[in-house]
Amino acid sequence: MSIRKNRVSGLRRSWMLPAFLLLLASGAMKAEPIRTPAPGPEPRINGPRVYGCRPGRPFLYRIPCTGERPIRFEARNLPAGLILDRDTGVIRGRTPEKRGEYLVELQATGEKGKARRPFKIVVGDTLALTPPMGWNSWYTWYNRITDSLMRQAADSMIRSGMADFGYQYVNIDDCWMVSSEQKDPMIHGEPRGARGAILPNRHFPDMKGLADYIHGKGLKAGLYTSPGPYTCQVYAGSWQHEKEDALQFAAWGFDFLKYDWCSYTGVAQGEGLERAQRPFRLMGALLQQLDRDILFNLCQYGKDEVWKWGAEVGGQCWRTTGDLGLERGNELPGFYHIGRKNARHHAFAGPGAWNDPDYILIGYVGNAHNIDDPPRKTTLTAEEQYSYMSLWSLMASPLFFSGDINRLDPFTLNVLCNAEVIDVNQDPLGRQAKPIRESDRQMVFLKPLEDGSQALGLFNLLPEEQQISVRWSDLGLSGKQKIRDLWYQQDRGTHDAEYAARVAGHGVVLLRLWPSSF
Repeated sequence: MSIRKNRVSGLRRSWMLPAFLLLLASGAMKAEPIRTPAPGPEPRINGPRVYGCRPGRPFLYRIPCTGERPIRFEARNLPAGLILDRDTGVIRGRTPEKRGEYLVELQATGEKGKARRPFKIVVGDTLALTPPMGWNSWYTWYNRITDSLMRQAADSMIRSGMADFGYQYVNIDDCWMVSSEQKDPMIHGEPRGARGAILPNRHFPDMKGLADYIHGKGLKAGLYTSPGPYTCQVYAGSWQHEKEDALQFAAWGFDFLKYDWCSYTGVAQGEGLERAQRPFRLMGALLQQLDRDILFNLCQYGKDEVWKWGAEVGGQCWRTTGDLGLERGNELPGFYHIGRKNARHHAFAGPGAWNDPDYILIGYVGNAHNIDDPPRKTTLTAEEQYSYMSLWSLMASPLFFSGDINRLDPFTLNVLCNAEVIDVNQDPLGRQAKPIRESDRQMVFLKPLEDGSQALGLFNLLPEEQQISVRWSDLGLSGKQKIRDLWYQQDRGTHDAEYAARVAGHGVVLLRLWPSSF
């Protein structure tokens, strides 16, 4: 953010399925082209196959799983110190003190079947071995965010089924602190207590209670601040109180910190990279010393080539561009411009180090140019929304939805909750897709995956339909390739030397390719 002045229904036990699955199963939505098939009643375990954590820290993980409930969970070879709740699929405890890889097998059993999935817990120094996924309050609630709305968001993440696909962070953005600039007695006041601890405003009466509530659902809690004296909305920042704030965030129980440059420009010292890195290096070191794993998200809008040094200062992800919500479109919506900028830095992404092009803004979204406006339905077409999610998944971007999570319609959930598309984003190899072809007419992106397959995105940048074709030789591939369409979750046969598809205007065809010998 920049500183602103203003300031089914026939399925047995269908009542146990999330609301959007009931609609998918009953075929009750036809207004927009739903491509993602409804998950079946049999269990399917989703989410990452690898999880990074530090030794001896609190551990919390909710196994993402679709299927008809009730489902009973098992976790074979779970390290000592971790305990699984077999009814909820939530794993809690403390990670082992011994560094290393712990190979676990997750299992989900329901009346309609059984699913297994390998899950590798890596105890070491690297967090976020796959891109983090969740929801952020900013583009819906802005300065109207409250404790109650955050709790509702956690409830909605479970109720909608998003958590069953791997979304796990519920993050407060700006405006939870005190602001001396505000006259509203709910917000105005002294920003810190007697010992320098930061104080939340009166809309957040119990920050620890809020984090505990989110954790009680097996989800994780995130929050926001600035290294400057003030946040972007002129609430209290962390300047000269970095240690107190890091300790407070951990004591409250938060798991994610977005650190937004904002007013730090007015107090920054030094020159060049040293000036750019100083506040993030300071907070990054403090976070690593805590008795808690807190993911560190650097937000400084892609200045000073942050993708080259973000991991060095302790970050797990970093913004590579300006705010997507403020990006003006022309012939193409703003997410294309932001995405293309982010795509240039593919060589610098990998496990524990992710390029962040900002949030997924679909469904009902607020107006970043006038934050007093209520959320309205996105103006993006259905094809553009499929392109948006496809591009972010191919780029191994953090997947944070920032629309109104309490007003999720079936089409939006169909875009956000396609397990095969999310698998591309969460692939353990951690490679960001490389642009193979870029022009004013089309883009072709290729992302290598851990099992030897490739994810291929064919993007049409024209308003009208066109055919897009690729030769295997252009992709560095040879021999016959088996093709699967990930949005429709349908096989497209085996192809010898090339593939061609008709792609709708501003649309995408997202494929996965395997050598025919697989």
